[in-house]
Amino acid sequence: MRKSENHDEPGEPGEPGYSGTGLLVPPAWLVRTLRPQPTAVPKAAAVRAAIGMAVPVAVGAAIGQSADGALVAMGALGAVLGDTADAYRLRVFNIAVPQLFAAAGLALGEQVHGHGWVAVAALTGLALVAGMMSTIGAVSSAAGLNVLLMAVIGAGLPFPPPWWRGPALILLGAGLILVMALLAWPARSGVPERTAVVQAYRETANLLDAAGGADWSQARTRLTGALDQAYDLLLSRRALAPGRSRGMVRLIALLGALTPLVEVAPAVHAAGGHLGARLASEVRALAEAVADRRPLPVPPTLLADADLPSGEAAAPVERAAAAALLHAHEVLAGDYQDRAPTPALRPAPLGVRLRSRTREVLLSADSWRYGLRLALCLGLAQTLVSTVTVPRSYWVPLTVTFVLKPDFGSVFSRAVLRALGTVVGLVLAAAVLETVPRGGWEAPVVAVLAAALPMVSRRSYGLQTVVITPLILILSDLLSHQGVHLIAPRLLDSLLGCAIVLVAGYALWPESWHSRVGARLADAVDDVARYLECAFAAGTDAAPAGGGDHAPLPGVVFPPTAPVPSAAPGSRARLRRRLYRDLAGVRTEFQRALGEPPPMGARAAAWWPLVVAVERVIDASTAAAVQTAQGAEPPRPAEVAALAADLRALATAIRAGGADLAPPCDVTTGSALAPVRREVAGARSALAGPG
Repeated sequence: MRKSENHDEPGEPGEPGYSGTGLLVPPAWLVRTLRPQPTAVPKAAAVRAAIGMAVPVAVGAAIGQSADGALVAMGALGAVLGDTADAYRLRVFNIAVPQLFAAAGLALGEQVHGHGWVAVAALTGLALVAGMMSTIGAVSSAAGLNVLLMAVIGAGLPFPPPWWRGPALILLGAGLILVMALLAWPARSGVPERTAVVQAYRETANLLDAAGGADWSQARTRLTGALDQAYDLLLSRRALAPGRSRGMVRLIALLGALTPLVEVAPAVHAAGGHLGARLASEVRALAEAVADRRPLPVPPTLLADADLPSGEAAAPVERAAAAALLHAHEVLAGDYQDRAPTPALRPAPLGVRLRSRTREVLLSADSWRYGLRLALCLGLAQTLVSTVTVPRSYWVPLTVTFVLKPDFGSVFSRAVLRALGTVVGLVLAAAVLETVPRGGWEAPVVAVLAAALPMVSRRSYGLQTVVITPLILILSDLLSHQGVHLIAPRLLDSLLGCAIVLVAGYALWPESWHSRVGARLADAVDDVARYLECAFAAGTDAAPAGGGDHAPLPGVVFPPTAPVPSAAPGSRARLRRRLYRDLAGVRTEFQRALGEPPPMGARAAAWWPLVVAVERVIDASTAAAVQTAQGAEPPRPAEVAALAADLRALATAIRAGGADLAPPCDVTTGSALAPVRREVAGARSALAGPG
């Protein structure tokens, strides 16, 4: 494959060109693996974790039922790991569903405890199902992880009878965390959703501020994350409570009103960013008005002529910006009740979604590959535990289950972090088990560790392992009473589990040695072709989201010949959102691949020039669509078809690793597609390399 080998691009840590120099400096891939991610401190979640885990331990010790207290705390531990959602309805879903699976997994594990090959067969089959489940989505991934974890623990530890006692106590602990997580719901209903919409407005303002500058790509990535968060919260709210809510309808309309503003941003960027600062100021004022639930007076003029450079080329951008701002002001003023709901925010019925996702999983090669990888590794680990005479504990399959989660990041990086974190965590556990007396004195230690868990989990898997290792060992000791002498065997078991994952779940699979950046880039280029065909098709397929019979707000001055504002047609808006998600997926995969050891990281770095080139193609395509919609001369249908064919040929060449391309199509000088054509040529050059 002929791609640029220039790895010295300037950038932030985690991008190509960031590496240490000097004899004692670790390699760049290891630095990226070990570096914690910046994140806010979830103080409320930390308090819930401390109470939810320490209180059961203390109560169990007080009534002489330490094992029961440990089981309740284990259920709380699983709920703490799932307590990551902002919206209250999502908290119910994210905590309850995985813990129901956890209880079922524990019940299954108890039934096969001590049954040798029966345990191996049962847990291997469960691993296949859990792995395939994990490809559906975040909640399904958590459910698959929890059902397998608790099945491994149930098969590896003796639990007091009857068989349902353990699962019931697990659910009790999860219920305790869930109740605390929902205490503020009556007073703060709708606040997380509103906060997400406000953040989307603020990130849109930041994107407009970055127009024409070097921070554009980073600002767009942050905006994509904010939009994803807002859409996910509002979609889940409508999916879980489909009845009409006046507050939710308003938030949905306000989020939909961002579509024209987000679409106009690449056009502002392509024009040099001269409108960016003024637009950003207006959008920030809208964000504060949304946050304060107050109307916002419309300024006498949304865009003054003095703000614009001379020349007709800026007129379509000006008109699009004014139309987008006016539409947002109209929605904020309440002019949305009679309009059709945003198609992107109308989820399908739950049964339809379940059938669709199940069919996709069963037919997906990726789902089967991950399920088979997990089943192979778990089967090997459980064989060592259940059938080999050398004493090994349930920590071997437990480590496999934690580490082999490619949807959580690089498997290699997780294995490295798991090994390092376990060493540190076992040192902490040894100190606790050696110095803290039994009889309830463990509760303060559990409280401290539990409070730290949500704080570090989002920052680094290694830090999470450091905290969760002593927690699990303390709770396990309350069940098995093995004491400090189990520390060294647990370290060996963890390292053995990591070794199984690295060999049977990583090194033996060809996909581990090939970056998926190219495949994701090719998908993005295909979507650009579809976007161009949709954006420049004759007619529209959806009614405008603004304008229509609604008169402009009083006092608004538009530039000459500005049309009544309207949002993008439904299909174009959905494809544009898909393009932004494509870019976010490419960057996520790129960052994941950079954390792999050589040669994987170096191969991923070689894609960087093409990643940048494809981003520029997407920006130019969006800008061309916006300008054409606001009065610029549209391209000829033959030009659109030829450029779309060029893009699909480029996508095919990317998948083939740099196959030779036919000569590019010709675009009329001055055509709206001329900038897109230039960026496509740049992408072709980036794929071909410097020579």
